Amino acid sequence: MAHYDTIHEYAPVLAGDGLAIGIVMSRFNPDIGEGLLAACVAELKRLGVADCDIEIASVPGALEIPLVLQTMAQSDRYDGLIALGAVIRGETYHFEVVSNDSCRAVMEVQLDTGIPVANGILTCEDDDQALARTQTKGSDCAQAAVEMANLLRAIGERSA
Repeated sequence: MAHYDTIHEYAPVLAGDGLAIGIVMSRFNPDIGEGLLAACVAELKRLGVADCDIEIASVPGALEIPLVLQTMAQSDRYDGLIALGAVIRGETYHFEVVSNDSCRAVMEVQLDTGIPVANGILTCEDDDQALARTQTKGSDCAQAAVEMANLLRAIGERSA
């Protein structure tokens, strides 16, 4: 990465101390959701987010995630949010609808509220693909939520 001596650069910050993180997990594919959640929470703790600053809400499926994310974001209690779940391809068009609409709605929550949302809703061909990704994706989402919360905080502080 190039360095610009006279230009302010925001460095990635993965320190979770003092950050409040909300997680919304779909229960539809429970083994996958629990795997994502375990990896995510372990990484949040490793980054310094306190247990008392992590809240978890579970919902029936991927399409219910955005409404709970939106409610959490509007509460002004969270610095970052995380969506976890899995949509597994079936034999019908339903896979595309759920995948596309849940992703679009998760993005809208973050853009409409200004609260960063890490999207950990896996879209996979089968359970094996999803299970193979739970550890990495859960951890990645924790890092993304913490980094984005810190970045937005830093931008806000610089603007004040």
